[in-house]
Amino acid sequence: MSRVLDEPIAGTAVHARTWLLLEQPGPWGPEALTSSRLDPALGRALEDAAAGSGVRVALIRRPGRHADHGSPPVRQVYAAHTAPGYGWVRSAVTSEPERLLDIDFAALGLGGAGAFDAALPAAVPYNGCPLAFVCTNGRRDRCCALLGRPLAAELAASGVTGTWEVTHLGGHRFSPTLLVLPHGYAYGRVDAPAVKEILHRAREGRVVTEHCRGRSAWPRPGQAAELAVRARTGATSADALDVIELRSLPAGGDAAPPLWEATVAHAGGRRWRVVVAQNSAGPPRPESCGAPLGSPLRMDVLRIEEEEEEATDGPAS
Repeated sequence: MSRVLDEPIAGTAVHARTWLLLEQPGPWGPEALTSSRLDPALGRALEDAAAGSGVRVALIRRPGRHADHGSPPVRQVYAAHTAPGYGWVRSAVTSEPERLLDIDFAALGLGGAGAFDAALPAAVPYNGCPLAFVCTNGRRDRCCALLGRPLAAELAASGVTGTWEVTHLGGHRFSPTLLVLPHGYAYGRVDAPAVKEILHRAREGRVVTEHCRGRSAWPRPGQAAELAVRARTGATSADALDVIELRSLPAGGDAAPPLWEATVAHAGGRRWRVVVAQNSAGPPRPESCGAPLGSPLRMDVLRIEEEEEEATDGPAS
């Protein structure tokens, strides 16, 4: 129904400045951190530790059939900070996932890679190919299994290294959904050829805007604003644009939608002010398989204005 209604996809990514991704094979339940073969006490503790920190914790597993077994001897762990110009990805393996509770989550959320390294001394910078995380948690939404798992399997079978399945990226109705690191852009309604192009461009430090939901570093109005400026200017460098300010604007009345003004800055010095409205999508439709009819939020860009550069004293160059 989301496809038929052509529901806008820009500005629908989850907001997470930092990602913490822990390998956990086997089946996942609806709330994977506490309903998988991961110790549920550890899962709850990780949820509590990450709350309000800007860190999003998710489970990952390699594509393929998932036997119903417990703890693997060694697990892959990734941490990634997605702020433009300050992004990084760290990689580690551990046989003691409880070590993640030693992380200073407040520091990690602010981009402190040392918080990850202190808890996992074997951590190293990840400088490999871009990582592709495909949501496949069918227990949370069956679309993610029916559409996401075949996509992850096709990517892995065709030799796309760095492909993982992930528990939850939000926006099930946009399945198959995808998160790409190191830059943290999320995508929806993608197929294997589109993902390969996205990863090829990511390897060059560029972003593909088709099927793009937004960069997780920013709240949803900021995501929509940045993508609108990319559409206006044709900017493709992943770190060319940053949302340096996002503020709410006074509503025009009780029935008026919430408004935001985002200031989007280019690395070269140009700036734009973008006004974004939060509207309810209609007609009513389920936001997830089996859910009641609802009105999902959509981000509509109302205005883009480029700021004039301030005049400088002295002779013109």
